[in-house]
Amino acid sequence: MNIRFDLPAELSASAPPEARGLSRDEVRLLVASPAGVHHTAFTGLGEHLRPGDLLVVNTSGTLPAAVDARRNGRPITVHFATPLDDGSWVVELRAPAGPLLDGRPGERLSLAGDASLTLLAPMVPGAARLWRAAVSVEVRALLAAAGRPIRYGYVPRAWPLSDYQTVFAREPGSAEMPSAARPFTPELVTRLVTDGVLFAPLLLHTGVSSPEAAEPPQAERYRVPPTTAALASWVRARGGRVIAVGTTAARALESASSGGEIRAAEGWTELVLGPDRPARVVDGIVTGLHAPEASHLSLLEAVAGAEVVQRAYEAAVAERYLWHEFGDVSLLLRRSKE
Repeated sequence: MNIRFDLPAELSASAPPEARGLSRDEVRLLVASPAGVHHTAFTGLGEHLRPGDLLVVNTSGTLPAAVDARRNGRPITVHFATPLDDGSWVVELRAPAGPLLDGRPGERLSLAGDASLTLLAPMVPGAARLWRAAVSVEVRALLAAAGRPIRYGYVPRAWPLSDYQTVFAREPGSAEMPSAARPFTPELVTRLVTDGVLFAPLLLHTGVSSPEAAEPPQAERYRVPPTTAALASWVRARGGRVIAVGTTAARALESASSGGEIRAAEGWTELVLGPDRPARVVDGIVTGLHAPEASHLSLLEAVAGAEVVQRAYEAAVAERYLWHEFGDVSLLLRRSKE
């Protein structure tokens, strides 16, 4: 089953909730499970969890991954997605209207200062959006000096990098914010812990998804620590629910599972969750709202089931929830609280 809905343009969140007079945890929360759909604020998340449930959170921090460049004398933007093991980077070339798909192997672009970037080869043969590229300088230093957060056309003005960090961010490495965790605040985390909800960290550095491209996810670097694997296994053995905070956390945790067992793991994951690979250890997911063509929807189906996701998205459109990284949030559950 494919999730079908029409997304009106005015439902794209164009600014952080703080700019709309809300705190991070005052965005709306849609809760969907086989028991039905409920509407609340994110501050009420704990009402839909129970003591012994485990929230698995991504500790990746967001990079200022967008850099101005010049291509044949014309200004464009380069999105730095992922560092590869050989020192090259995965990049996307963009104009204001969207990704540039006419790159050529050996093409050279000028970056800030005297830096340059050379396109080596498409990441996927026959596809032209993502390229492996060599950069003449150390990229992290370049991003620190000349980078800014990636943003798309539905966010018309720039916001500081701090607006793209979650409360759990510890290790910079994501090209785009792991935004499902953005509504968490220290106060809300404290309240949930006091109520008996458990937390465990993992790491997955996100690449560049591009809102215009309905593509499966690229390989991403991840790490599931031994303590997180052990705690998730313990919770499952005692009937608690393992709830991923974000599609990134779900992908990492499922990548560390085999035969329903969760083990410590790290490296690159190419796992694509969907109808052919349903979730085996994740019982629910806290997630933002995704565009109709996004591959993330298949992952949500893999976790909560197609019927739950379809009802959730129909309700989100009807109730005028806000989409994308600065928007509202959903909690999708394979099994309800009771």
